Amino acid sequence: MPDRRTEVRLGEYETVRLEWDQLSDRDTVRLRALQARRCLTLDADRTGWRLRADSTVGILVLDHVRLVVEPKFAIPGERLMDWLGYALGAPAPVAATARRWVTGPDGYAGLVAAALLKECEGLVREGLRRDYLRHDTVGPVLRGRLDFAAQAARRYGQLDRLHVRTFERETDIWDNRVLGTALRVALTLATGSDLARDLRGIAGAFPHAATPEAARNALDRIRYTRLNARYRPAHTWARLLLRGGGVTDLLTDGGATADGLLLPMPGLWEAVVRRLGTEAAAAAGGHAVPSAAGGGIRVHGGLGKTSVFRPDLLLRLPVPGTAEGHVLLPVDAKYKRYDRHGVSAGDTHQLLTYIAGFAPADRPAALIVHPQPGAPAHRALRVEGPRGALGVIHVLGIDTHASHEQAVAWIRRALEPRETSPAPA
Repeated sequence: MPDRRTEVRLGEYETVRLEWDQLSDRDTVRLRALQARRCLTLDADRTGWRLRADSTVGILVLDHVRLVVEPKFAIPGERLMDWLGYALGAPAPVAATARRWVTGPDGYAGLVAAALLKECEGLVREGLRRDYLRHDTVGPVLRGRLDFAAQAARRYGQLDRLHVRTFERETDIWDNRVLGTALRVALTLATGSDLARDLRGIAGAFPHAATPEAARNALDRIRYTRLNARYRPAHTWARLLLRGGGVTDLLTDGGATADGLLLPMPGLWEAVVRRLGTEAAAAAGGHAVPSAAGGGIRVHGGLGKTSVFRPDLLLRLPVPGTAEGHVLLPVDAKYKRYDRHGVSAGDTHQLLTYIAGFAPADRPAALIVHPQPGAPAHRALRVEGPRGALGVIHVLGIDTHASHEQAVAWIRRALEPRETSPAPA
């Protein structure tokens, strides 16, 4: 049956107007739950609803509206999925999904559904995992183990029907159930006939849970061994579809659910930068250290709770010739267009706080990593005060069309020892 919902498309931080009848009471509950998580803003006025997107992109299927929020960076579908798989430690999907995700009605949700489809097809070809499941049955012959307690309590010594307990190797286990449930969720998001047909075909090979909530809870309990390690990539994509919130959960914690797949782009960018920086530091002979070491930077004495400042990533880098033989470099991921405008005063203050808390006095430096379509760019902000140098903030733009191997090399070059004292203007 064709989807008769009205499709509404907008970009990050853009606003659209909706009529009163375009949102049901259940829709407003879902959107208010997302508003509480700072994913969007929903306001009412005399003429209808005003919906403003934040930095959460993706698709949300409501009762009368199919809402598609497009990213402000024009990232090809293949590269977006490559970055997402890199951040989650999952393999990238097939090249058939290499398209701009904003051009199709499925959007980003269609790409994740295709990635799940590819992994599930591979599992079916290899053979689904089976495990022994207990069955308590009543039959005319003894097969398995006789249940003496049930036989005595229910048959009163009669032997015409036997209560037996057997163990059979079956595919109806949670490793497979969560995938069957995720495939059915993907079917509700897919509008393309080819993708929907393939999803429907492969879904029949998998058992499914009674509810998506049961599948989500099972995913939280699954532990991987050599027996089910091959399921990890498929479970990664299934988790995105079942959670509906991408890198972080958006709806499930508040008890509200909706068909959709939403991705908080700042969270994705932070996850990508943490892994990029860790690999770049390893190539330079260093490593990442917990930014909460020593309690982080704490502010006491306020009227509220104690404030804590922690950079997204803290790197320990070897520097020969220094007193300790190494330096600490705070790194912060900013999902902002710092290729088009200068670093804000708030971010400058934030990075100076990190410098004061973590960087050595003789090399006061920090690094901002932001997405930048096109060629990478690296510039340094030298901050001075009346008494001299306060620090250097390196600003590195990573090309969103590049591979993560190239991005690691760019960060590796940015980590090379440099002169950090302010130069004259």
